[in-house]
Amino acid sequence: MLTLTEQRQALETQAAAYLSDNADFVRLQTLPGVGPIIALMILAESGDLRRFSHHRQYLKFCGFNLAASQSGNTCSRYRLGKRGNARLRYAYWLAATVAIRMRENSFRGKFERYRQADPTNADLKRKALTAVAAKMARVAHALIKQEVDYRGYHEYGIPGGGTALARP
Repeated sequence: MLTLTEQRQALETQAAAYLSDNADFVRLQTLPGVGPIIALMILAESGDLRRFSHHRQYLKFCGFNLAASQSGNTCSRYRLGKRGNARLRYAYWLAATVAIRMRENSFRGKFERYRQADPTNADLKRKALTAVAAKMARVAHALIKQEVDYRGYHEYGIPGGGTALARP
């Protein structure tokens, strides 16, 4: 167990050493739940996120798009497509798991709102975690595309000239 921890730490230091000058690598780490290894996974599997003109294209690439299973005239419920990159989907799943365990951020708020109807339902928990992972992918795409860092509770301008906190 100790050797795995040492290997993980060595990988983190190597990733930070090689990619510390990469703006996308540093920007991804501003997301809650994304550390050096997950940021490395996202960049390695996605390539340049700027090549996706819309976040829906990126979500489809990740496999977070919804798809209906149809046969003849019958149409079942919509489910996760899962036709995209499984390793990338797994990276966002891990990041979402860490983010919802953090004290306060918008991802945890989305998770709590999603599970509010029945907190003991395991299926609803899985769906909520998937929704948070998809939101993280959308936010990561926006961060890279717009070249801004993540701000959890951003401020917006009031018409009178002051600032106020946006709702989480």
